[in-house]
Amino acid sequence: MAIRKKITNSSINALKPDDKRLNDSELSGFHARITPKGRITYFLFYRHNGKQQNVKLGTHPEITPAQARDAAKMASASIVQGVDPHENKKELKAKEKLARLTTLQAFIDLEFEKWYIAKYPKSGERELKNLKVNFPNLLPMQLRDINASLLEKLRTEMLTQKKSNATINRRFTTLKSVMSRAVDWEVISSHDLRKIKPLSEDNSRIRYLSFDEEERLKKALSARDFRIKRERESGNKHREERGYPPLPDLSERTFADYLEPLVILAMNTGMRKGELLSLTWQNVNLEREFLSVIAANAKSGKTRHIPLNQKAKSALTNWKSDCRSLHWVFEGEEGQPLKDFKKAWSAILEAAKIKDFRFHDLRHHFASKLVMAGVDLNTTRELLGHGSLDMTLRYSHLAPEHKARAVNLL
Repeated sequence: MAIRKKITNSSINALKPDDKRLNDSELSGFHARITPKGRITYFLFYRHNGKQQNVKLGTHPEITPAQARDAAKMASASIVQGVDPHENKKELKAKEKLARLTTLQAFIDLEFEKWYIAKYPKSGERELKNLKVNFPNLLPMQLRDINASLLEKLRTEMLTQKKSNATINRRFTTLKSVMSRAVDWEVISSHDLRKIKPLSEDNSRIRYLSFDEEERLKKALSARDFRIKRERESGNKHREERGYPPLPDLSERTFADYLEPLVILAMNTGMRKGELLSLTWQNVNLEREFLSVIAANAKSGKTRHIPLNQKAKSALTNWKSDCRSLHWVFEGEEGQPLKDFKKAWSAILEAAKIKDFRFHDLRHHFASKLVMAGVDLNTTRELLGHGSLDMTLRYSHLAPEHKARAVNLL
């Protein structure tokens, strides 16, 4: 039950949990509450703009009854002047929070990172990790001090390091996302990245394999497979001689590991690396000869279905038997999808004597072969999963015959 009495040291010390509340007899709205566990907190009850409010003044014994009374009087004076102490307190807390977030490092770690990874679950964590590696000198800086002059110097340094325009643009795009979100969340009022125009990019690069290169790549993959199987066989003989259990026998398998079926599938479907590594057997229909790239794994955010030619179907059929994975088509460690294969890819290119060729170029190889075989650009666009025809048009020069047909109509 509530007690009405002047709040003093003696009345506070006499307060019991059953009392629940002590209303001060002299200052309207000033009161103390006690919890069942005996914790006492001072409050001021008041009305502002017709609304009943309670503002917390402090806890006992951190502040004394006299200090709590002084705080209540100050809050009451503010109310008379039209200032809501509750809103004022919220504003102070917000300012304290912003003060902690004003460095780039703090803002990313405390606020931005969680939001960004939730929005971009496939790439967010990697992009922020790269941002911290690429802009280490910016991390301890106040957000408001990151200006256009400094950013131009950083970009010039990257250019002198022979970084491509596309790489530099990607780095600054991530940084711009951080700064723009800081503006949206009112941590800073503006940022200078808007003044940094993207560098021009040459998107016309289309690298595909010549006939000889394709044959060398296939032979190198087969030779690698054969070598791995021989090494496993030899290794198991040594293990047997030493009394160790043998590792799984590879001799009866079509593929020794993931690399050859992965490359075959990339060459015959045009799938992106991320789409391949996130592919599950649930989205592969060998009987009806197609696979599905689901929206969550597609760059366009839209599901697309890709028919399987005989090479792709055969590779998947054999690999499904070889790998024995029930979920991921290309499984890595501990039941997770394969993360990367840079070392294996670099080694196979070296063995095949192929230069200046990225794994992503297998996608260009797929598209280029389609167009050169007479497949129309819109069908090629659909198979690649391009959102518009603009990206696919860069392959149009590989099919000059449609232009020849056009002028022959005259």
